[in-house]
Amino acid sequence: MSDPSAASIVSTPRPEQPTEIGAPTNAGLPESARTEKPRGLLGDAWRDLRRKPLFWISTSVILLFVVMAAFPSLFSSGDAVNGSLSHSLEKPSSQAWFGYDIQGRDVYARVIYGARASIVVALLSVLGTMLFGGLMGIISGYRGGWVDALLSRIADVFFGLPFVLGAIVILTTFNGSGSNNSKVKIMGLVIASLVILSWPVVMRLMRSSVLATKEADYIVAARAMGASTGRIIFKHLLPNCLAPLLVYSTIMVGSFIGAEATLSFLGVGLKSPVVSWGIMISEAQNYIRVAPGLVFFPAAFLVTAVLSFVMLGEAVREALDPKLR
Repeated sequence: MSDPSAASIVSTPRPEQPTEIGAPTNAGLPESARTEKPRGLLGDAWRDLRRKPLFWISTSVILLFVVMAAFPSLFSSGDAVNGSLSHSLEKPSSQAWFGYDIQGRDVYARVIYGARASIVVALLSVLGTMLFGGLMGIISGYRGGWVDALLSRIADVFFGLPFVLGAIVILTTFNGSGSNNSKVKIMGLVIASLVILSWPVVMRLMRSSVLATKEADYIVAARAMGASTGRIIFKHLLPNCLAPLLVYSTIMVGSFIGAEATLSFLGVGLKSPVVSWGIMISEAQNYIRVAPGLVFFPAAFLVTAVLSFVMLGEAVREALDPKLR
């Protein structure tokens, strides 16, 4: 009598298993799986992001704000700077969806045009912070020794400055009352103050990533093969250290939009003739009982923009962190 277990062992192999020694390990896989190229970190992150409704919702809202900032005339044909006192504090109507402010200016047009200053300041501030802080972090982490100690102590000095107080000191000095700065100079001063007070955080993130990566086997092998410092940094270190900075920069855009509005509300940030949400809230605070819409509409746009960038940053963080998948 034959042994059933032995018969099962010598039975015909399943189709998905290779029948010959040396056959490719993916011989039994579908054609689409066999031809699919291996993905890296960003490829896996993008595959995970495409499945998240939170990513698509936040991205759609951000794209709307970006288009609004780039082409405000597509959303409003009103004048955001000049107004007529005959329309002072008029209620919302078909001519002005959000009504008019104390100077008779179209609030809807000002909200639309205010997106440009807020988003441009936030994006340029994040770009400057990432470039400067990231460069300092790479130098500090890769060189080590006294260079690391010196740059870390300098970063500690700036990190210890209270953000709002430091920004008030900088902007009051160069953009105080009575100064006659142009729009570009006012925005440049606000961007510079945000970069000066925020780069230590980025420097610490990049430094920690470099310290954790520079002793990896592929870095040691590249150094042993005679690769130059520049090639090691830009070819090997930088691509593997960008994930935490990418997450932080996305969240930082929303934070800087709120920071710009805060400084403008306090009267030390952007000033007229620049139009921004913070300026609108600052100008309307005395009329909140008479016309609450003057505060509500720009505040609603501000909160939506900040929340969208924060949600996008959270979705990117979950996609780039394997522990959260």
